[in-house]
Amino acid sequence: MVPHLAVGAALWATIVLLYLALRRLPVVVRASAPARARQPDAPASSIGDSLRAYLALTKPRIIELLLVTTIPTMVLAQRGIPSIWLMAAVVFGGSLAAGGANTINMYIDRDIDDLMRRTRHRPLPRHAVTPGRALAFGIVLSVLSFAWLTVTVNLLSALLAASAIAFYVFVYTLWLKRSTPQNIVIGGAAGCVPVLVAWAAVTGTVQVPALILFAIVFYWTPPHFWALALRYRGDYAAANVPMLPVVRGEAETARQIVIYTVLLVAVSLLLFPAAQMGLIYLVSALVLGAAFVWYALRVARDTGDGRAAIHLFRFSISYLTLLFAAVAADSLLRLAPG
Repeated sequence: MVPHLAVGAALWATIVLLYLALRRLPVVVRASAPARARQPDAPASSIGDSLRAYLALTKPRIIELLLVTTIPTMVLAQRGIPSIWLMAAVVFGGSLAAGGANTINMYIDRDIDDLMRRTRHRPLPRHAVTPGRALAFGIVLSVLSFAWLTVTVNLLSALLAASAIAFYVFVYTLWLKRSTPQNIVIGGAAGCVPVLVAWAAVTGTVQVPALILFAIVFYWTPPHFWALALRYRGDYAAANVPMLPVVRGEAETARQIVIYTVLLVAVSLLLFPAAQMGLIYLVSALVLGAAFVWYALRVARDTGDGRAAIHLFRFSISYLTLLFAAVAADSLLRLAPG
């Protein structure tokens, strides 16, 4: 009972500190240029509009991308198909955690979201949800995720998910995003935690294959996000966000994309011996890795071509999905060499 009470007290203290820290953030009011002057959107006029606005706060597309890694990791940890209940519990709890973190992120970044064309349609810039309600919604989702994972999965998974929320909010959003061009490199670690949660849900521990899966997502994140940042470099410059293309330029960003892509391919191959993977995974990692390098080199060759960057961004999503699908397929249909 003592560890249980200690964890509960720590969670409550974290929530209170988070609330107080966010209340202390200055409200940035910036005058809009005449060309983009517009009237604030009216509040949601129906229950359906409100539900859609709150759902948009959670960034459901990002949640989908994070959860792409969850089930294959559980299959690998189980060396088979885990129970349907356990998979559903982990996916639901992970969705709550990611949704809570993303909602708080939107609350903090509402000033810069209003300045970027790509994000002006989000609920807070268009006044579909009030900032106070958005913050409360994010905190509630975060608390529910911890409680759900603790009760239905295990304490380790719940603590890992809570650590990802704290890292994403405090380290990435509040500190790194507006202070360094390395923001996405370090801050992207929060998006790697779902594989640890999934592995811990099955085994109750975090083992070497889980750490390699974490590293795969870690090295995948910079080229994935920098490709998008190249496409929307002007938006980040207007919002004064020091993304790599804004601070170091397009050529240096393209060079870094190539470096991280090569590292990603190398790390993906480490899973073959570490997790005793078979030919399905090995071939998939080599083919997908070669394609990723080709797209990265194309961006480096055609610096300034927004189409090459967006093609890399789109392929990176397919890469992660297919690589983890290969992890699951290899675990279920083992074709060991020899």
